[in-house]
Amino acid sequence: MPVLKESGYAGEVVWLGHVAAGGSLRAQSTDHLNLGLAGLPGERHGGATRASCSRVRNLYPEGTEIRNVRQLSILSQEELETIAQTMGLAQLDPALLGANLVIRGIPDFTHIPPSSRLQGPSGVVLTVDMENRPCTLPGKEIEAEAPGHGADFKPAAKDRRGVTAWVERSGGLALGDRLVHFQPDQRGWTP
Repeated sequence: MPVLKESGYAGEVVWLGHVAAGGSLRAQSTDHLNLGLAGLPGERHGGATRASCSRVRNLYPEGTEIRNVRQLSILSQEELETIAQTMGLAQLDPALLGANLVIRGIPDFTHIPPSSRLQGPSGVVLTVDMENRPCTLPGKEIEAEAPGHGADFKPAAKDRRGVTAWVERSGGLALGDRLVHFQPDQRGWTP
């Protein structure tokens, strides 16, 4: 019996982006991504390893080399629309959030189980690390485009910021591709 089971949900890729290494958080939109086991070449969050950050400071001193499970930032179109509405904006450009993928069609996307897989038609498989908690960096990009709204992002994005993921199997992704969701076959944790 498989440990990962198809959930019955799939997401359509509606936006793709690349965040240049060493620059701002702002992504450049594209119509195709070539994903390797180290993520995206030349990308801000690419690489097989990374320096630990504040998210894991209770485990390691900041800057410790660890496995990179944050190669990609994946957002939900439906959740982006809710964030924009909460902020009083007509829309919210995913490029301002440093996104790599925006998908449509998986409900409550930010809370899919960690270790879920998203499989594309090329065979590419993305493994979900966990929820990507809102931070202040996107607020700076939003403020530059929509003055007076940057500080609204973090509270509006709570529980809607999407997930981080890493590439388990290399392959390409293109606009319109369908990502099938597989989830771990286990009961919820109830200590």
